[in-house]
This record gives sequence, structure tokens and C-alpha cells, in this order.
Amino acid sequence: MKKTILSGIKPSGIPHLGNYLGAIIRWKENQDKYNNLFFIADLHAITVPQNPKELKNNTYLTASILLAAGIDHKKSIIFIQSHVPAHSELAWLLITIAKMGELFRMTQFKDQTNKAENKESIGLGLFSYPVLMTGDILLYQADVIPVGEDQKQHVELVRDLAQRFNHRYGKTFVIPEPVIKKEGARIMSLDDPDKKMSKSDKNNKSYILITDKPEIIRKKIMRAVTDSGKTIKFDTKRKGLYNLLIIYKIFSGKTESQIEKYFKNKGYGDFKKELADLVITKLSPIQAKISYYMKNKKLLDKILADGARKANKIANKTLAEARQKIGLVEISPR
Repeated sequence: MKKTILSGIKPSGIPHLGNYLGAIIRWKENQDKYNNLFFIADLHAITVPQNPKELKNNTYLTASILLAAGIDHKKSIIFIQSHVPAHSELAWLLITIAKMGELFRMTQFKDQTNKAENKESIGLGLFSYPVLMTGDILLYQADVIPVGEDQKQHVELVRDLAQRFNHRYGKTFVIPEPVIKKEGARIMSLDDPDKKMSKSDKNNKSYILITDKPEIIRKKIMRAVTDSGKTIKFDTKRKGLYNLLIIYKIFSGKTESQIEKYFKNKGYGDFKKELADLVITKLSPIQAKISYYMKNKKLLDKILADGARKANKIANKTLAEARQKIGLVEISPR
């Protein structure tokens, strides 16, 4: 019997190469291995102010990117988070058993509060969203959660709240296990390999967006930070070069020894040129499909509506059980 896996992505702009190589490409690969649910996390996006028109467009764009990247809506359930009301309701039920101390300890919340000039202005949504994330996962009785190293803390909260609920009210939720893929999980900034690639970086040369045009991709890669060495080898101490080599390895499917042998007597310029060609070649068909879906919103609506119908069926069953366990009165079929 296949295990269930749930993954979400916020519609907060165009995903970059790190998002694609660290997450989306793995989602595609796992479609035959698991029962997959993929959702566009629009409720998570609004924990910070959003332009309504941009949010709507980004939601469609994110769905288009998932489909264009190879997520098959006939194999997997693809839906928008806000189209399943159970996410919000279960989050509230879980908030009643969550503890302030647990949420204050969340690293991402601490990072945001440290940056804020006026800490009293920080929104409650930013503080409590890990509980919403917990509800996202538990609603579908997910067995496996694919995460990066920086999200392990959130999965620990999911497990803690699920165990607390089960202990207090009786077994209701599956306790999920995190799965962390080391290689490719953290694609680093092109101009500062000590930082994770991020589209919020003020320097737009530090990341490659999935929709970047070929000439932009080429410029960013040719200007990427390497080092003063001459040999092209996989060495984690040579962070800039190593980051580029990992990108090449994932896209090419070649082993480290094959890559080192191929570039044995070549310089950084040759390597970067071939890396740029490879990235452009791999992203071009995805970009064409993104354009196709964005021009066919009715098709997107149909796919997302079908996904929401399937997701609601699963989520409502879990929510009904949680409500019953807590003791909430039901007066009509939900």
C-alpha cells in the first residue's frame, strides 16, 4: 500500500532554481511512489500583506508551474488551500492545544521578529501559521513530509501536536515522518554561496527564476561566484563552484566522477557556458508549458476544481472525526 505524501508551495512570486531542484523536481519523481497531494498555499501567503491582483495571478502561475514541471493531475491531487475550508477549521482546533512557548521557539518567527523595527506590529498570522501548516498535514493523514533542513522544526511541531491530540482525545491522526534529501535540498545564492538561494534577495543576480529568459540565465551563471582555483572538482570547501556543480549534476544526471573527468582540462568559463546551456535547455520546455497554462485559465480552473473536490472528500472525513473526538455537536451531515 502506497504511503501518502503532502507538499505545499506558497504563491508568493515566481519559484527559483532552488525551489525547482530542491522540491518540485522531487515531487515529480515521487508521483508513482506515493499517493501525492500538492497544494498552493494561498492561506499561508496572506500571513504577510499581499496585493490581491498579484496574489490571484501568482496562484494561477504557481499551479501552471507545477503542471508544467511534470506534476500530473491524473496521478496526483493538485488544489488550492483555500478551496478546502477544513484547513482553516482544523487549524483552529489545533490552536486550542498548541502552546505559546512552542510557537515562540519557531526559528522563522524569531528571525522575522528580530528584523522588525516594531515588534508589536507583527501579525498574529505570522506567529500562528505553523499550526495551520500542522493542520494541512494532518488533514490528509500524511505519512511522509518532504522538507529541507530548515523546516525540520516545523515537522517536530506537527508530530508534537498530533501526539498531544491523540493522547488527549484518542487516536485520530497519523504521526508523519520527515524525509530530507541532502543533495539539491539547499541550492545556494549565485553571488554568496554561504546563503540559501532566495527570491527575496535584493540582488536579483543571486537567483535564477524558472521563468527567466535564456539571456538572463546565461548572464547570471557566467557572473556566479566561484573561487581562485583552476580544477573543476566536487569539494564542499569550494562553496561557489560546488553549488554550480550540484546544479549541473542534478540537471545532467551524471555522476561526480563523470563530470570531473569531462571537465578535467577545461576552465571555469567553459564549465559555466555548458552549465548555462544545460539549464536553458532543461527550463525551456517548462517555460513553454507555463505560458500555455497561463493562457488557458479555464483549463486550470477545471484541474484545480477537480483537485479541490478530491481533497475536500479526504479532508472532511478527518475533520469530522476530530470534531467528534473533541465533543462538538453535529446537527446535520457535513
